[in-house]
Amino acid sequence: MLTDEIYQEALSIADEHYATDVRVGLGYTAVALEDGRCGLAYTLHEGEYESCTVIAEAGTLAGRKASELISWMKQLDVTACAVGLATANALIRIPPAAAESDILDLLPVQPEDAVGMIGYFGPLVGPIRERARMLHVFERKPIPDLGVLPDSAAGDLLPQCQIVVLSATTLLNHTIDALLDSCKAAREIAILGPSTPLLPEPFRKRGVTILSGVQVIDTPRVLRVVSEAGGTRSFGKAIRKLTLHMQA
Repeated sequence: MLTDEIYQEALSIADEHYATDVRVGLGYTAVALEDGRCGLAYTLHEGEYESCTVIAEAGTLAGRKASELISWMKQLDVTACAVGLATANALIRIPPAAAESDILDLLPVQPEDAVGMIGYFGPLVGPIRERARMLHVFERKPIPDLGVLPDSAAGDLLPQCQIVVLSATTLLNHTIDALLDSCKAAREIAILGPSTPLLPEPFRKRGVTILSGVQVIDTPRVLRVVSEAGGTRSFGKAIRKLTLHMQA
């Protein structure tokens, strides 16, 4: 599975790094390391919790070795998985080829193309609809008024798409492997969002051509925003939005 490969890559560079701060906010989860680096992952809400405790080990995470926390990526619990993925994103070194680019400039959408989008990326929807023959947007909770389909329809429609945009939150609920298997006909596959690990090889071998994530450059600011239930817009200049365009 893709998550296993990301885990192994992150483990190989974990060394003696450890977490100094772990924040599980309503919008994002952040993990800061002892060297000042910080990683993010979306805090995915897939159901109601039955008690006031979401992570049983809360109060003991800061100070743990990064190698231990990244293993949480493989847990089925999406909150624990976010802690693991955020730790991995803190560890992963930014590739030199990653640049501050507009994802729309890198997606070569043609008038005859069908585009599939897993996760509703509002700023991209309008421009892609103007360029493409068709745009299919999928979410766990469909929004008929916005033309958003249930994710159960993705298996039938993604194989018909030439361009696919996938939210990196699919790493958290472990649906990404099946979704990528449905994208065999796509000539461009982009993984988007602050949860995206900027780690080329595991994605490239699965046909992914674009990784679009973030680099935290102001860790204290990001930790505060996460704690105060902020999201991407609230991070402002505390992050850099980076895109890595790869050859499949």
